[in-house]
Amino acid sequence: MATYGQSCTRPMCIPPSYADLGKAARDIFNKGFSFGLVKLDVKTKSCSGVEFSTSGSSNTDTGKKSGKIKSSYKRECINLGCDVDFDFAGPAIRGSAVFGYEGWLAGYQMTFDSAKSKLTRNNFAVGYRTGDFQLHTNVNDGTEFGGSIYQKVCEDLDTSVNLAWTSGTNCTRFGIAAKYKLDPTASISAKVNNSSLIGVGYTQTLRPGVKLTLSALVDGKSINAGGHKLGLALELEA
Repeated sequence: MATYGQSCTRPMCIPPSYADLGKAARDIFNKGFSFGLVKLDVKTKSCSGVEFSTSGSSNTDTGKKSGKIKSSYKRECINLGCDVDFDFAGPAIRGSAVFGYEGWLAGYQMTFDSAKSKLTRNNFAVGYRTGDFQLHTNVNDGTEFGGSIYQKVCEDLDTSVNLAWTSGTNCTRFGIAAKYKLDPTASISAKVNNSSLIGVGYTQTLRPGVKLTLSALVDGKSINAGGHKLGLALELEA
């Protein structure tokens, strides 16, 4: 298994993919929630180490559908990835590379939009992870700045804090979240942000490789006004 916080001279010290940098913190905010969506995820892995995953979703408000194919190549201290997002306007191709050493991680990601025939994103990230603590910072297109902290308080409780800021605006986003494991097959999640949006979720493992998630989002500023959202997600992994 990958071991962080130690030199990459140890075997199989493989950094995460770019999309997974800061994942532990994001998962506390996102994994147990699927507001306004009906979603299905399927993941598989070959014996040679190449991973493939597909996902599909249907937005209950807009009816918009999307699809995605991912592939990756991993070796000690490096993780390369290539993703293709399918949309009616045309596919978008995303390439990335992440390097890791003694717990420190650095990554770069670019996106090529085939519909516009140009690069549309240039993202950089730096982070550190060791034991039950993770720190992640990122810059997207030189205008969006973000950071997150993940802390495993105890065996059953995970917490996360995130902060995001966009240059040229007064838009600053801040949130805190927590996940508590009720038993080996069930957990509850809760989060709140500076816009007073409150999310709660319940995740149940129906059997190995099959997870069901139910969630709700409440606007704390207008609880009686309606507009709250419910969500359902099913995750399959083999």
